[in-house]
Amino acid sequence: MSAQEPVSHVDTAWLRMDRPCNLMQIVGVMLFDGALDIGRLKQTIRVHMLAHDRFRQLARPHGTGYRWVEDRDFDLDHHLRRAVLPGDAGKAALQAFVADLAAVPLNPHRPLWEMHLVDTSLGGQALIVRIHHAIADGIALVGVLLSMMDNTAEGGQGEEAPPLPAASAMEDADDAHWFDKVWAPVGQALVTSAGLTARLWGGYLGFLMQPMKALDYLGTGCDVTAELARLAAMPDDSPTRFKGEPGSVKRVAWSEPIALPEVKAVGKVLGVSVNDMLLSAAAGALREYLAAKGDATDGVELRALVPVNLRAPGDARLGNRFGLVALELPVGVENPLARLYAVRERMDALKHSYQAPVSLGILGAFGMLPKLVQTQVFDLLANKATAVMTNVPGPQQALYLAGAKLRQPLFWVPQSGKIGMGVSILSYDGKVQIGLITDKRLVPDPDAIVGRFTRAFEQLLLLVLMEPWDTLADAAAVERRLSALVAQSGR
Repeated sequence: MSAQEPVSHVDTAWLRMDRPCNLMQIVGVMLFDGALDIGRLKQTIRVHMLAHDRFRQLARPHGTGYRWVEDRDFDLDHHLRRAVLPGDAGKAALQAFVADLAAVPLNPHRPLWEMHLVDTSLGGQALIVRIHHAIADGIALVGVLLSMMDNTAEGGQGEEAPPLPAASAMEDADDAHWFDKVWAPVGQALVTSAGLTARLWGGYLGFLMQPMKALDYLGTGCDVTAELARLAAMPDDSPTRFKGEPGSVKRVAWSEPIALPEVKAVGKVLGVSVNDMLLSAAAGALREYLAAKGDATDGVELRALVPVNLRAPGDARLGNRFGLVALELPVGVENPLARLYAVRERMDALKHSYQAPVSLGILGAFGMLPKLVQTQVFDLLANKATAVMTNVPGPQQALYLAGAKLRQPLFWVPQSGKIGMGVSILSYDGKVQIGLITDKRLVPDPDAIVGRFTRAFEQLLLLVLMEPWDTLADAAAVERRLSALVAQSGR
């Protein structure tokens, strides 16, 4: 890599998408048991994060695009800060602090990332991470953050930090070892979770480095024109209080973790994936929230844009290499079993869809368009959705950072256009949780949604405990039996 490097077309598109109501930054919150060793944390950042040039570079306008330029005045203390929460420093105060940060642009005169280490009354410290999407997608950034983690509190980060590597060091043997150790298992889990078919995944590898080749490849295997036409002609989803003109004030909330083995066990009985279970629970929580507000729910369909990993195995570089699929959440279906089976059917259809690589090609094309045209075209597509939703399977063993145990991680990707809701489902260490980031104008109380997520799952758990398993495939029959029982009990 030279001292100055052109920003790719895809990453240029992300740089241009910032607007006051929706900033293109990935926001993460990591809750720890106990306190982090600040000196050890800085050493870990130097060794693992700053080995990547992007975290030491500025994005500077150049012609019609941008160039990555080394920040000659880089100072880690500009990016890692201590913060004090007001009041009792509890969960509400932490959520408010995260929401405030999510609405503040990153300093364009410094590399586009920062961390805030805060003391809480929740039994330990929290580390809030903000990174601009132009640096990398969430999948790559999770890989970077995982590379900072240890398997024990003692860890192995005590050695002296090596000098910052040259730009070409990203391709050396150490990075290959880092990929094999940390990223490969995570990447494979994400690919499996996304359900990419072998045909789609294999075909994608040939044009990974050149997103526009996606269209050339797809032209040989499917009707790309029809796929693009479907995206362009996609009707708006149902009008709800979740849609509207967003403001610049955000709200953040997350649930308490639930046991992942329970989710897996219920899913096995019902013949659905963990992914299906969690997405259905999210749809149920959104439905209950609308109903509690007195809104109509019958027939409501909410469209969520879901990022899909399109990285080749072994690709540990930063940058953006993902596509998007549009998932219709059956919020209007009251019967929890019917809702679950509808999610399964729709996810099965998306697993064989070419939406993800086509959308990556479109994003690369957007980065070559004038900014005004890019904004208008992207808004047209983004505004057909209500939310951006991620579902990431994290490591299933406890991890440590700078001597402190990671208790609960949460991450949100940005919302574009007028989308006012981000939904994050993340599993870690045998537990799973949901996190929401919303616009205050549209959803001022996201805690009222995340509180219903667990209840939506418990509805399915209760059905598995109450009903004969061989009858659960017929959601309508189960509903009739339960209705009859309710009627009898009321006599």
